[in-house]
Amino acid sequence: MKTLVYKNTKISYTDEGKGTAVVLLHGFLENKTMWDKYNSLLSKNHRVITIDLLGHGATECLGYVHAMEDQADMLYAVLIYLRLRKVILVGHSMGGYVALAFAELYPDYVKGIFLLNSTTRADSAERKTNRERAIVCVKQDYTNFVRMSIANLFSEDNREKLAKEIEKVKKEALKTPLQGIVAALEGMKIRKDREVLLHFAPYPIHLVLGKKDPVLPYDETIDQIEGTKVALTTFNDGHMSSIENEKELKTVLVEFLKKI
Repeated sequence: MKTLVYKNTKISYTDEGKGTAVVLLHGFLENKTMWDKYNSLLSKNHRVITIDLLGHGATECLGYVHAMEDQADMLYAVLIYLRLRKVILVGHSMGGYVALAFAELYPDYVKGIFLLNSTTRADSAERKTNRERAIVCVKQDYTNFVRMSIANLFSEDNREKLAKEIEKVKKEALKTPLQGIVAALEGMKIRKDREVLLHFAPYPIHLVLGKKDPVLPYDETIDQIEGTKVALTTFNDGHMSSIENEKELKTVLVEFLKKI
């Protein structure tokens, strides 16, 4: 694990392997350890960077709202520090929102985007209300909120089958400070719609969705790629394809990276 200081804030990251740079961005309540089972595979042929996003893992909080643009600016600072000029971004859920914000702000640095259980669309009015409720809930009962939130990311069929893995994810999630959770919820609530990137991006984009995703309803998410060249992989599980479909996802990800 390595660190750098950005705006008086400690940023934690890893950097291994050689070749085209691939940046792995975790989701809400996750941290860079979510990629542990992917690092050794991907770093055989690529330089792999994992980053704890603001207010997550070993990266400190920067403020009371971590907008996706704030996360993207931090990511840019890390790339400048590492002297990287072009990267492939792989983002899970909120990590995908950060990748899209980065692509909008720093288009010349992007070589490809892999969106994992994520969307280009802004929150609907209902989702914004749910975020506000979540902020109230986490302030009232932090532990219960975190544990419930993680369980709800998996498809119902997998909650018993993957109980051990889910417990590990909960353990990591409970390392996220309250301020980091609230700042992320506030940031996701105000994020922009970036669907236009799917239509005009000059680099390849691959979208992975779960048919039984409890967070991003499949039918509402898939129609954003109509009329685009975005490649799609659909799994028959929930929001946590990195765990629920680990073997298949590794194959899809390696194939995507090979083509760039």
